[in-house]
Amino acid sequence: MKKLTIYLLSFVIIGFAGCKTKTTINQNEAGEVITDYLKANPEYKTTRFDYGEIKFNSTNDMFELGKYKSLATKGLITLSLKEAKKKFLSKDSSYVYQITLTDKASPLVLKQDNNKATVRVVEYKLSDEKPVDFSQVNSTTAKVTVSLKMVTTDFEPFDKDASKNSNFITKTYKLKLSKDEGWKVQK
Repeated sequence: MKKLTIYLLSFVIIGFAGCKTKTTINQNEAGEVITDYLKANPEYKTTRFDYGEIKFNSTNDMFELGKYKSLATKGLITLSLKEAKKKFLSKDSSYVYQITLTDKASPLVLKQDNNKATVRVVEYKLSDEKPVDFSQVNSTTAKVTVSLKMVTTDFEPFDKDASKNSNFITKTYKLKLSKDEGWKVQK
């Protein structure tokens, strides 16, 4: 009977020890948690994009029209000339174009209004070169600092705040240990 009690007691202790969640995290696991989080919640920068009926003057707005023509050649928009007022022997002519978004642009469009859309101009991806820097605060929380490299989209020329001081950003995430799901990014 004494042996049976010892066996049962050791079985219960081993069972509880096996159910204990892992409370430590290493650099690779932290990187995987951040990668999974960024797949579900990508980091990006947006801008407002005008479309619909837009008027361009030949001297003033040719650079802007060139940006739209670049998107049209990539198949993200359709650009059709509605009206052209050519002034005789003058540099100031005006052109009215009808600009519409195509299905190919839909992954980059976040919100649409009547004549404006919010589009992604820069996406941030986890950098492979710089390692994940983390520090475990206590047994259930950790702070992870990662380097996210900048990947521009086709709408990047329309970014009005185009001051790019670097091609990456560093971001710190707080990880929390959940008994059910393991390590997760805390929002």
